[in-house]
Amino acid sequence: MATLRPPPLPGPIQIRINARLILFGFIGVFLLIGLFSGIYQVPANSVAVVQRFGGYLKTAPPGLHFKLPWGVDSATVVEVQRQQKLEFGTATHGATNFYQYTDYEEQQQEKNMVTGDLNAVLVEWEVQYHVEDPVAYTFNFREPLATLRDLSEAVMREVVGDRTVDEVLTIGRQEMEKHALDRLRTLVEDLKMGLRIDLIQLGNVNPPALVKASFNEVNSAQQERESAINQASGEYNRVVPRARGEAVQKISAAEGYAAKRINEAEGDANRFNALLTEYKKAPEVTKKRMYLETMSEVLPTVPGKIILDDKASSFLPLMNLRQHAPQQSQAPATR
Repeated sequence: MATLRPPPLPGPIQIRINARLILFGFIGVFLLIGLFSGIYQVPANSVAVVQRFGGYLKTAPPGLHFKLPWGVDSATVVEVQRQQKLEFGTATHGATNFYQYTDYEEQQQEKNMVTGDLNAVLVEWEVQYHVEDPVAYTFNFREPLATLRDLSEAVMREVVGDRTVDEVLTIGRQEMEKHALDRLRTLVEDLKMGLRIDLIQLGNVNPPALVKASFNEVNSAQQERESAINQASGEYNRVVPRARGEAVQKISAAEGYAAKRINEAEGDANRFNALLTEYKKAPEVTKKRMYLETMSEVLPTVPGKIILDDKASSFLPLMNLRQHAPQQSQAPATR
């Protein structure tokens, strides 16, 4: 009878490792990682500040670029064509800029200020800026936007502290914005931060809640005073020019009347002198002419007059002179 034997046990598996292939594989992976880590893209509104071993190398324009990998070169993308803003005392949520606003407690501290006449006010404002020099922006300050926030708050507190509460709340807003803008621009340029301050705009400027009602009453009284002043000025501008015009008109009329009387008096004097000259030349003729001229002026004004001939024998024959002439024309009878 045949004896069954168990199958022989398998021997150890022999794996043949190709060291050269593994080396080439590691080198390929290393090169691929370096290739992809050396490629970077700059957006259209930005530039890239390229550094080699931490030192400035160049500024790359928008587009696709290559840098040395493995930490030899590094690129910092800086937005230079985008206007950004910092908000103080308020917040627009959803902003991509981490430094655009602070938390609620910090906002309350930012907008609490004291005016030059020791009154408390709540001031909200924003600073609009853009990056003007990307190299200075990257290298000169570790946290340029945090520094800009501190400078902006210091400037606004200085501006508010130099003015009265009435100026801050009412009439001084535009002047405050201009002064704060000039002051902050000067500081940023002196510190070479690489930023350009475009605008400082005041937002809500209110008194504290505890005294807001009193401030509103004061503002209402001031507005009523301004309204009364404007109304009085309007009435003044309406009445005074008219009175001046009437005065000028009366003065002109008086001057015209005076000139007329002077001319008439001079004319009468000249006529009298001329008449006197003629009288001296021929007294009788001049006297008679004066008499006739005077009678020609006086007689037309006398009603119901009858002229008689001193040589007439009686008065009755002349009474028919007042009768109307007959319808048929007849020659007068001669006597």
